[in-house]
Amino acid sequence: MRLRVLAAVSLLAVAAAGCTNETLDTVDIKSVKNKVEYQLSGKVLQKMASMNIDRLAPVMVRIFKEEGTLEVWKADRTNRFQMVKSYKICAWSGKLGPKRKEGDRQAPEGFYPLSRHHLNPNSSYYLAINTGFPNTYDRANNASGSHLMIHGACSSSGCYSMTDEQMVEIFAFARDAFKGGQETIQLQAFPFRMTAENMARHRDNPNMEFWKMLKVGYDHFEVTKRPPEVKVCERKYVFNQQSEKALSPTAACPAMTTPAALEMALASYNKSYETAYATAMKKYEGTVWLEPSEAQRKAIVADQRKGRELAYAPTGSSIDAGKLMTLREIEEQKKRAEEAERRKIEAEARAVQEAEERKAREAEALAADVAAKKAEKAAAGAAAALPVPEENPGVDVAAEIQPKKPFWKFWQK
Repeated sequence: MRLRVLAAVSLLAVAAAGCTNETLDTVDIKSVKNKVEYQLSGKVLQKMASMNIDRLAPVMVRIFKEEGTLEVWKADRTNRFQMVKSYKICAWSGKLGPKRKEGDRQAPEGFYPLSRHHLNPNSSYYLAINTGFPNTYDRANNASGSHLMIHGACSSSGCYSMTDEQMVEIFAFARDAFKGGQETIQLQAFPFRMTAENMARHRDNPNMEFWKMLKVGYDHFEVTKRPPEVKVCERKYVFNQQSEKALSPTAACPAMTTPAALEMALASYNKSYETAYATAMKKYEGTVWLEPSEAQRKAIVADQRKGRELAYAPTGSSIDAGKLMTLREIEEQKKRAEEAERRKIEAEARAVQEAEERKAREAEALAADVAAKKAEKAAAGAAAALPVPEENPGVDVAAEIQPKKPFWKFWQK
């Protein structure tokens, strides 16, 4: 049985998105006879028409790990992208941060160009769209991994997994865009919405330098509402840069410039951002965001698995499972953890000592028992060895004992 995801998302995610987050599945999967040729519903098409968007218009996909959201954006007739649909990701593995190597269970973060051949209509997970990992940036930084998908079935190991109801619709959006002539769909995968608030909250994360690089591309889209042109040089992303020389992923970046109009728009955007960031830093001063593990995320949505297929494995939201703590709270928690560890070590040491003492007592008791049995046996053996008088077979007793002569026969010979 294929299952539906919950309709609600966290209030923080909605506030950050600034729009309605449509996560309620609208597709009756049982009625879908041809998943590859599924047609978008009249309701979706009507919404697109109201937004001045054609059915075959270009598509862009954005993913935000922390809140567990996948968004589908489409270009309107002015070639500015608008968000058409937002889905709650059913499962993603690992923690926030990029994928580095095969087997680390991390889902990719970055900018990925998806072509028609990335669509997989024959996936074992209902339908799938390959993320294109590793891309040019990943290869330049020796990242490894394969078969990292956006797919159905709500089960993930390095992928972004949706429900089948969601996936049939997402697949249809991509298919229609390719039919309309789009050559590549840009997938933008972020750890979170790169607002001043979130950047300040995650300021202590070891991935922050990588995220600051992604934020440049994020900002370009926020300003232009068009997917940025993405290139790589010096093993880093660069966005909407003009250069007379071709860029090489591992070589030094040549002289580059940003289009004047874009540069002005970004300057205004960044000025507002810096003000907001300063405010956020005051808000989060003396605090640390503790990002949850995958196990902690799974724990808060464990009830969703009850009565469902074993393969159905939602992983929950990092926002819901994470925790903002003050330095004092962290220090107290650390002390409690250290005290618990100390008691554990002492208990283990006592258990070992008691086990050794018990073994020593058992050895002593065994030795005493063996000695007692040995003494008893020795005593029994000694008693059996005492001499018993008996006749000497080599002596003729009758011959030895002669009768005495009467005295009157004493002189007789």
